[in-house]
Amino acid sequence: MAVLNQTDIVGPQHEVQRLLGRCLLRVQQYERLLKAMIAVQKLSGTPETLPHALDARKAEASDKTLGTLVGRLMGDYIMKEGGELPDDTASHPGDSIHFGFRMQLNLPAESYEAIKADLRELVTLRNTLVHHFIELHDLWTVDGCLRAQDALTRSYAEIDRHFEQLGNFAGHMEEARKAAAEVMQSPQFLDMVVNGIGPDGQIHWPVAGIVGALRKAFWELSIDGWVNLDAAARWVSEHQPEQTPQKYGCSRWRQVIHESGQFELRRFTHKGQFGAWFRDRSNATD
Repeated sequence: MAVLNQTDIVGPQHEVQRLLGRCLLRVQQYERLLKAMIAVQKLSGTPETLPHALDARKAEASDKTLGTLVGRLMGDYIMKEGGELPDDTASHPGDSIHFGFRMQLNLPAESYEAIKADLRELVTLRNTLVHHFIELHDLWTVDGCLRAQDALTRSYAEIDRHFEQLGNFAGHMEEARKAAAEVMQSPQFLDMVVNGIGPDGQIHWPVAGIVGALRKAFWELSIDGWVNLDAAARWVSEHQPEQTPQKYGCSRWRQVIHESGQFELRRFTHKGQFGAWFRDRSNATD
């Protein structure tokens, strides 16, 4: 039996290492793109928490395995036509606006199942390359190295095909994101966020901007749990002049108090001053 010269095996082994590294780098590119897609695929929160929601999604996806990420892709973004939509509704306080935004790609059942099976094979391929490759190939013979090189060339082509497919999905997602951004930058959307006035003109009083302004006036001016309405109106006019009763279809501040249903209004003498006094119903104790 001929003894193998070590110089004969070094070149083939180095080529195996190069091809294996190329495959693993492509897998990491795939995983990185997939994590970025999952992070932006759906977001939810209040106007206060929404700016931090993306960072939270990125952090949550950062340590997930490829198998978990693929499961998320197929469970949240790529959906079967006619399937039941996931319930993303979360409990949140009734006195704040809560937004939910999600993107998804609906496919016919046959296409959905084909992609699901295809991605399952990708996960198996990745795990084989990372955990079992040297078990399956004899890298101490030239013939074994050559067979390993052929296998890695085919593996790279398969991984690259999946990367191109994921890039197409990411392109569709980016188009949807831009369309959503245009909506969120519209005056109607901003009016809903800032003032609680819906596109149909309906006022959502618990989150209306003028109610928030009155609450701030209450915190600044309250005396023993009550605040004079005239004093509060002057405070709002000075600090948030854009918040006027007329914006909300009211002629007077007293009408805002009644229409909103968020405050209790009484006329009495308080601290030697007679007039209309109000307090936040959520803070009322008697």
